[in-house]
Amino acid sequence: LTAVLTMEMKQPMIMNREDGGEHEKEQESQENGRLVADSVAEKGQKSCSGPGQVSNGYPSTSPQSPREGPGAGMDRGSTPGAFRTLVVQQTSLDPPRETWSKKMDFLLSVIGYAVDLGNVWRFPYICYQNGGGAFLLPYLLMAVFGGVPLFYMELALGQFHRSGCISIWKHICPIFKGIGFAICIIALYIAFYYNTIMAWALYYLLSSFRATLPWTTCNNQWNTPNCTRYLSTDLNVSWTDNSISPAQEFYIRQVLQVHLSPGLHQLGWVSWQLALCLLFIFTVVYFSIWKGVKTSGKVVWVTATFPYLVLLILLIRGATLPGAWRGVVFYLKPDWGKLLTTTVWLDAAAQIFFSLGPGFGVLLAFASYNPFHNNCYKDALITSSVNCLTSFLSGFVIFTVLGYMAEMRQQGVETVAKDAGPSLLFIIYAEAIANMPAATFFAIIFFLMIIMLGLDSTFAGLEGVITAMLDEFPHLLARRREWFVLGLVCVCYLGALSTLTYGGAFVVKLFEEYATGPAVITVVFLEVIAVSWFYGTTRFCNDVQLMLGFAPGVFWRVCWVAICPCFLLFIIGSFLAFPPEVKLFNYLYPFWTTVLGYCIGFSSFICVPSYMVYHLVTTKGTFKQRLLKSITPEASGSSGPQRDTIVITNAV
Repeated sequence: LTAVLTMEMKQPMIMNREDGGEHEKEQESQENGRLVADSVAEKGQKSCSGPGQVSNGYPSTSPQSPREGPGAGMDRGSTPGAFRTLVVQQTSLDPPRETWSKKMDFLLSVIGYAVDLGNVWRFPYICYQNGGGAFLLPYLLMAVFGGVPLFYMELALGQFHRSGCISIWKHICPIFKGIGFAICIIALYIAFYYNTIMAWALYYLLSSFRATLPWTTCNNQWNTPNCTRYLSTDLNVSWTDNSISPAQEFYIRQVLQVHLSPGLHQLGWVSWQLALCLLFIFTVVYFSIWKGVKTSGKVVWVTATFPYLVLLILLIRGATLPGAWRGVVFYLKPDWGKLLTTTVWLDAAAQIFFSLGPGFGVLLAFASYNPFHNNCYKDALITSSVNCLTSFLSGFVIFTVLGYMAEMRQQGVETVAKDAGPSLLFIIYAEAIANMPAATFFAIIFFLMIIMLGLDSTFAGLEGVITAMLDEFPHLLARRREWFVLGLVCVCYLGALSTLTYGGAFVVKLFEEYATGPAVITVVFLEVIAVSWFYGTTRFCNDVQLMLGFAPGVFWRVCWVAICPCFLLFIIGSFLAFPPEVKLFNYLYPFWTTVLGYCIGFSSFICVPSYMVYHLVTTKGTFKQRLLKSITPEASGSSGPQRDTIVITNAV
């Protein structure tokens, strides 16, 4: 902020300054000191010669250097009746917060984060498993009353307080600050296994640059006698219960090498091929996020838009394949009777929650780089709608190809679509692509799409951790961002080594089922309680009105106070009451692995009660005073994004 104070200096004062000695200089110094306080009201006059300029011709944001001031000031001051200009530049003690270069950088980053691998493999599988078209009803209801309100709340919180997931709590409810640390640990656990899936896709991508794709034949060194290439054109081949497709053997025996590990109790050696693939993935991640949202906001223009181009190409190609209609009918045929089961509603709630991704600190971090008056309400509706439509579109992309596979094998679609998760992409879809014309081209763009979908989600997850730590420890890390990001990426790579072993696929499944899911849902439940009940819905809505010019309606208030907590409690209760039976390939996870998984998940959540105890112990006063201070937000004027401390850095 530059304040320009102009004052007409009288001729006698000028003559006295020219002829006078030390006494006159002292008087002039005192006069200039009083100029800021009262001269404007008495004699001042503000003048401006154009946008961004003040009356003396200097840009308003670049006041003249003190070293240049005396001479220039004397020249202007020596003319009788001239105007004397005082330029005061006001700046905050802290450096200005980084912002997005363009609004589209922010939107694409959020869309790239929300639209991930789960949209491609998880939603189509859950949709047909839970009643096909009938599943869309509970899915939309859970989105409207649970997912989107949580999404909107996080964007508004991050944009208003302009802080990461740790330091934001001193402005909301200080005793809940442990939620921020828990979120950072959960994000690390996700980075340990999520990027390994991209390493698998990179291995497939590199294997696709050949005329004959390696997962189409049975004469490779990794194949077994049970390998059977069975399509309708292979009239002399019969499919038996012991038959294994070449795509399945390539995935299990060549890429993962799971056959060399008996289970989690003996993981085996690290696969050097996957280790190199993962090293390349993390190298791309580092150079995409090391400078902040200015660089990652440009990278997502590729990583967030390219998957939609590929999905469109694959949809058009799949729709022209023979038997595609069988897959579409199987995908959308409603089974209304399944709506009476609890499982369908639980799957719908879990799917929309993990798809939109509130509670991972990412939305807080991304929104904190927005302008204060950005319309985050419209952003929340746009990005969540795009995410849900992408999931629905992915179902057509997957099931047109599954219908084609069923037609070629002369089997039912339910038999072909028995695999879920990564196997749906790396076995079934890979095999379908291999039997299409121009198989090499479609394989390259498909696995490139898988990598892109994973990359922008990784950018977002790590940016959530980076923003949180930089905001919490600015004096230590603000000028060392590149080194901190390098250290974080190295930690993630070392933590992922267990997923690169021969039994690494078992570790990935363990992390996915137990280590992150229950913990992050519980953390978000506490976050909603802290914002809606402790900080207060009225205060939060006033914050939103200050930003957007309008307050959230009754629907949003009811969702935040009552519906969202019940929505999250329903997921938590169902998970505890019906723990999933985890099985991968032919390996059934023993009981001790379940205990291990819960321990990993609890290791992040323990930050919440631990910080509560720490905060109460270190706060001064009686227990009642400590408790009151612990749930009272700190004034934003003392610290934080709305600091009013002013320093006069330059005066001419």
